Amino acid sequence: MTASQLLNLAVVTVTASLGDTLLARGMKSLGPVSIHHLGELLHAILTPWVGAGIVVLIGFFASYLTALSWADLTYVLPATSIGYVIMALLGHFWLHEYVSTWRWLGIVFITAGVGFVARGPSYTETASPAEEVEEVPQA
Repeated sequence: MTASQLLNLAVVTVTASLGDTLLARGMKSLGPVSIHHLGELLHAILTPWVGAGIVVLIGFFASYLTALSWADLTYVLPATSIGYVIMALLGHFWLHEYVSTWRWLGIVFITAGVGFVARGPSYTETASPAEEVEEVPQA
């Protein structure tokens, strides 16, 4: 795996966690919003914290698409699941949310599961586009 691919996975992980945390921060300041009131939803989208979360999540989506262009989904999702740990830490230390012992234990199990998946064979190795050039029959 190249350095740019590792960086891409890191960007996917960090932007997903940070974007969701920004959305949570913004929505907690607004209170309950109903999907049946479009005005409330529009107001929520236009608040600074939610807007920042949306922008960061757009960055997540772009980097996620990039990762899926060179790796299998079954590789990308486990490789970026450390985001659950980052999100729990952000929720606990930045948003001051209570994270129960059971949730921390669940995060430990997720992390251990990722370790098992990461040690398995990788099927994401593909030929470069230059190697995939198809031979054209000559007339």
